[in-house]
Amino acid sequence: MFIPKSGNEVEFYDPLQRVFYALELPELSHSRICYSKDGWLLVYKPETHQLIFVNPYTRKLIELPKLELQYQIVAFSAAPTSSSCIVFTIRPITATIIVISTCQPGAAEWTRINFRNRLPFVCRMWNKLVFCGGKFYCLSLTGWLGVYDPAKRTWVVHVLPPPKCPQNFSLKNWWKNKFMAEHNGEIFVVYTSSEVNPVIYRLDQGIQGWVQMKTLGGLSIFASFLASHARTDLLGTMRNRVYFTKVRYYGRRCISYSLDNRRYYPKKQCYDWGKDNPFGSIWIDPPEDLSCFG
Repeated sequence: MFIPKSGNEVEFYDPLQRVFYALELPELSHSRICYSKDGWLLVYKPETHQLIFVNPYTRKLIELPKLELQYQIVAFSAAPTSSSCIVFTIRPITATIIVISTCQPGAAEWTRINFRNRLPFVCRMWNKLVFCGGKFYCLSLTGWLGVYDPAKRTWVVHVLPPPKCPQNFSLKNWWKNKFMAEHNGEIFVVYTSSEVNPVIYRLDQGIQGWVQMKTLGGLSIFASFLASHARTDLLGTMRNRVYFTKVRYYGRRCISYSLDNRRYYPKKQCYDWGKDNPFGSIWIDPPEDLSCFG
């Protein structure tokens, strides 16, 4: 999905069929997209401090209580139509204190809890969030991993070495070059650089450390700055790849990296995501029925 620069028309790109679709979505006007999951978008309207779930295919809207956001560090656990849906956001109060706010659709207000960090945990808009195994995982700018358990209302910053950046990793805009996704209880982090091939890590819950991956097996990761997703239902050469939200050759190819062949496709393209607008696109699950595109 490509967020419009002007007007209300939004483009959707299908990397499997290599086809563009377009929808008029005035619901996204004057909004910032924060996150996507299960075919839903979570958007924020800065003028009114309103957070709204938007289903771009059915046009259904679900509003949350107002909340002023400093950064777009927001995630949700499931579709807002599910009783298990929890919205999570985190922001700093001081150098050592953070506030976590949570809310469920239908609630009258947000629940806010302050936590003091024993370890340095930098909260900025480029932190990465995923929901996995009933908990929210937050990867900080410096690579520390914070975990919030909404059932127990606990926050822990884990003492484990951060994922190692690739050699020759460019410090310019490096915060745009990492992505985090989850699949079936496992968490993956992708570090990219224009100088070297991507490096992928999996969080080993047993030893509480990051393990470098040489292959994803049957998994494919769709990486975007605001939200990344992992899937296992792709076939053939589309598996064991990382797909990025940059499309080339008039929609015929989106840039991807093959772990089997250890190279990008297509060749001779710019792979420095730091040069792109990180808020200009986001991956979203497709609709079950394509007739919504007309």
